[in-house]
Amino acid sequence: MNLFQLRFDMKTLMTVAIIGAAIIGEWAEGAVVVILFAISEALERYSMDKARQSIRSLMNIAPKEAQIRRNGEMMTVHVNDIQVGDVMIVRPGQKLAMDGVVISGTTSINEAAITGESMPVEKTIDDNVFAGTLNEEGYLEVEVTKRAEDTTLAKIIHLVEEAQAKRAPSQAFIDRFAKYYTPAIMVVALLVAIVPPLALGADWHTWVYQGLAVLVVGCPCALVISTPVSIVTAIGNAAKNGILVKGGIYLEQVGALNAIAFDKTGTLTEGVPVVTDYESLIEDDSLFAKIAAIESHSQHPLAAAIVRKAESDKRSGSHFTVEGFTSLTGGGVEARVNGQPFTVGKPSLFSKIMKEGEGLQEKVTALQEQGKTVMLAATPERVVALIAVADQVRSSSQQVIDKLHELGIRETVMLTGDNKKTAAAIAQNMGVSRTEAELLPEDKLTLIEQLNEKHRSVAMVGDGVNDAPALARADVGIAMGGAGTDTALETADVALMNDDLEKLPFVVRLSRKALNIIKQNIAFSLGLKALALLLVIPGWLTLWIAIIADMGATLLVTLNGMRLMREKPKQ
Repeated sequence: MNLFQLRFDMKTLMTVAIIGAAIIGEWAEGAVVVILFAISEALERYSMDKARQSIRSLMNIAPKEAQIRRNGEMMTVHVNDIQVGDVMIVRPGQKLAMDGVVISGTTSINEAAITGESMPVEKTIDDNVFAGTLNEEGYLEVEVTKRAEDTTLAKIIHLVEEAQAKRAPSQAFIDRFAKYYTPAIMVVALLVAIVPPLALGADWHTWVYQGLAVLVVGCPCALVISTPVSIVTAIGNAAKNGILVKGGIYLEQVGALNAIAFDKTGTLTEGVPVVTDYESLIEDDSLFAKIAAIESHSQHPLAAAIVRKAESDKRSGSHFTVEGFTSLTGGGVEARVNGQPFTVGKPSLFSKIMKEGEGLQEKVTALQEQGKTVMLAATPERVVALIAVADQVRSSSQQVIDKLHELGIRETVMLTGDNKKTAAAIAQNMGVSRTEAELLPEDKLTLIEQLNEKHRSVAMVGDGVNDAPALARADVGIAMGGAGTDTALETADVALMNDDLEKLPFVVRLSRKALNIIKQNIAFSLGLKALALLLVIPGWLTLWIAIIADMGATLLVTLNGMRLMREKPKQ
């Protein structure tokens, strides 16, 4: 059919070769061509199935049924019949069938299927849990929050399947190349078959046979399979390790990166402020608990940091009576604790009484130069305590930056809306090439454009929600914490599923190895065919050699591509 419609592909070449072999009486070799070509096709299907196996195994991770409580009745139902709001019962050793929120119980859950992280994660009331993860020890009751087709696992499977189906630029090139290569081989085969007999009086049988062998050896099986098997294997391996790459085009672009820009908060830092310094200026062992009691009435993130610190140090102020709580314009709060008035807030609120405190201004300035936010607590008469809060740098950030530079990333840039002092203090020991501070979202977009002009290929790493313009403008947008974050899964080109920045060097290394293997495969498949075609000159090319060369090339490029499945993140 392809032949009649003038659509030429490898099956067209094989069909013509087999018909030709029958016409000249080479029935045995024609039969061998059919059998070996069928084996070659089967090997291709097997290799692609093997490469996609990681996704097929994901499909079987989540149970198909779950025990639920609905309207006070216990029942076991298929996941497709579970409704949002049902309460799912999960016992120790069971896998979760649905996404939801813990409403009763405490446990540790292995989330490797979603995040690629093998260490169990502690879960308690109000924590999110995901379908396909394993409950290791406790009894849980989970309120279902998503239908089966909307779970994080289902979205990952769907997105990775889509990614594996998308054509990468190198694959598109191969397709375009094969479009012209196949008819060119047919023309060469025709010339080999008729020119020597017509021009030199050579034996027709011999040169028609040589022409048929050219058709077989010219079959682009290995060339056509060289790219997709590598792309599918690499994307499957990335998914298995908690990295969602949304297409071959992004896999190739990650391998070509020359510069990476990082949003600071929540990417290079933990994104959660913590108390780093506390100094009491009066003799009162319960002072921090009193300050925490006041701040427990505030919704501010810095107040939450003080409350968390008090709880972790077992200095909770819950036994104190707080009255008259008021939020002050200008950055502070005031209240009475057991009848005693206190004000907590930024140093500028206490400019008058700070002058009386010996060396207090110097202490505040020193902490601010370290990139910390300073708060003071005071009675009407004097400042009684100094507290410093900061967003902690991720323990892995410096190591990740160093690894990226070792991989040849020319420039790493930290982008932040913080003031320059804070940014400089945080960046000091991180190893980034450059820091840009006091940026608005549109400023970050401009910087990405400047980086793109300088380096050609740039990635932006952020949380997938903020900095959307910069993420969209970068050649590759990389989102932190894709697990359970719909926005990150939908908007990013690459998502690091468990918020693990250490996976970034791995995906760069995996991508570069994939690009190298694709180049090796293309060079090998074309080189082998060129070598086999040279055998035509002395008349040594046979159908046996041709089909073995074709099948051998297909097998070797397939095995070479599947080496990507063995690539692992370095610890």
